[in-house]
Amino acid sequence: MKKISSLPLLKGARVLVRVDYNVPIANGRIRDPFRIISSFDTLNAILKKGGTPVLIAHLGDGSATLRPIATFLSKTYNIVFVTHDITDSHIHTIIDSVPKGTIILLENIRRYPQEEKNDVTFAKTLAKLGQYYVNDAFSVCHRKHASVVGVPKYLPSFAGVQMQKEITALSGVVKNKNHPFVFILGGSKFGTKIPLLKRFTATADSVIITGAIMNTFYKESGFPIGKSVTEEGFSKAIAPLLRNANLLLPPDCIVVRKEKSMTITPLEVEAQDVIVDIGPQSIALIAEKIKKAKLVVWNGPTGWYEKGFTKGTVALAKACVASKAQTVIGGGDTGAVVEKILKKSDAKNVFVSTGGGATLDYLAQGTLPGITALK
Repeated sequence: MKKISSLPLLKGARVLVRVDYNVPIANGRIRDPFRIISSFDTLNAILKKGGTPVLIAHLGDGSATLRPIATFLSKTYNIVFVTHDITDSHIHTIIDSVPKGTIILLENIRRYPQEEKNDVTFAKTLAKLGQYYVNDAFSVCHRKHASVVGVPKYLPSFAGVQMQKEITALSGVVKNKNHPFVFILGGSKFGTKIPLLKRFTATADSVIITGAIMNTFYKESGFPIGKSVTEEGFSKAIAPLLRNANLLLPPDCIVVRKEKSMTITPLEVEAQDVIVDIGPQSIALIAEKIKKAKLVVWNGPTGWYEKGFTKGTVALAKACVASKAQTVIGGGDTGAVVEKILKKSDAKNVFVSTGGGATLDYLAQGTLPGITALK
């Protein structure tokens, strides 16, 4: 796989760049620009070599516009936001009229159904918009879409700076020989995380379950969960995991009972309770394991983040930053918390991935379709 440093002097040549600008936006304002800012090193590298970046990105399911992204980028770069249909031949006239060295941002790529179908004709149409291709969107590399795996077949292809950072950090986890190794799993969507749990229950010294997934594990362990969020249909997958001596379920939790939050043990959960986070005893226990670890991998918040139950997530993020352990943290809400804490420290031991599902898939499989396409 070629790195972006291998790009020749471009002399104005257009470079098609797959970025991931799928960021949270509220009322037209970007709430967390982490993924956008993470692409700046790649954009700067292309501009320094005299190239014209043509950015391909998606937002949501395709109905949203990337205009707020263009506004954000315009604070740092000269930007032209192109909304014209890229399958129309006139797109080339429009792009050719843009001054060399100006960044071109194309409208939401998921507006085209051919993108997710990895349509060959569509991939060739995209490839005609540039002379080179750079993938800097690690977080979409688990998807076999035209802009991810189709275009590299038709253009000289390179890995962007953020892509290289992701692969270096995550491949280190896959090949890890450092112990103690602590793996923390939170969030929801247990079904997508089964391969990861199977892998790390065999290699990690401690596998700690938090988040909404914790509720499902509590239930399968025979504990009451009240009205807590849970997922059905995973009894067979969870049973062998519960028998693993390295698996740890938090010994206390925070519940909401009659509109009041309180700390209790899993045995004390009542019928009307909703489990919303791990408790202080659990935080102290996990923080101590982080302190003694040489490697920590963490994906997903410990509590119901969207409802404001962030105490566990914040406490563990601070523990990771304060530790000497090499730490890799999946993106999303967990990454946003850690990024805020990192800004107040000089910690060099923590890497925050831009990926969500892509990070999980890479750790479980050791590669991704989008990375393989670059080779």
